[in-house]
Amino acid sequence: MKQLWQAVDFCREMRRQLRFGELSRSSLRLLRLELRGEAVECEWMSRPPDVWDAGLRPRTQNRNASLQALQDALALRDLIFSELSGAQTATLRVYRQLEGQPPELIIEGEVARHDVVPKGIKSIAMRAKLQGLRFWLDDGMLEPLQRDPRGGSSRREPAFV
Repeated sequence: MKQLWQAVDFCREMRRQLRFGELSRSSLRLLRLELRGEAVECEWMSRPPDVWDAGLRPRTQNRNASLQALQDALALRDLIFSELSGAQTATLRVYRQLEGQPPELIIEGEVARHDVVPKGIKSIAMRAKLQGLRFWLDDGMLEPLQRDPRGGSSRREPAFV
């Protein structure tokens, strides 16, 4: 029962802390949360570009949405380890759904509770990489990851999840 209550608390805190993003006022949509002993799997849909960005160039809208997705991934990593006391590792997957397209995997990775990133690292992309997240940035925009049959991800050619 303790894990169940922690999962409920996690969902409440996620809704409270991450209701709005810094670059998008849309909310995150949790797709799956699975607790297995000391391991957690968490999947969610990234926030779409903010409606107030509609007047900006599409490239700027996509860069803002990509930066928001990376910020959310790091925030959710921290939230998992603060709310789920027994969790030692977490597998995170972030999907993006563009209008009229199937969802695509844009960020994934296995993170650990005790991974520490030096405080002097200002780049959010570098902090995310050092935390164990995998993604492909092209000119500041997240590109879809291809699923590797061996269980990892690569960026060799675009694919849909």
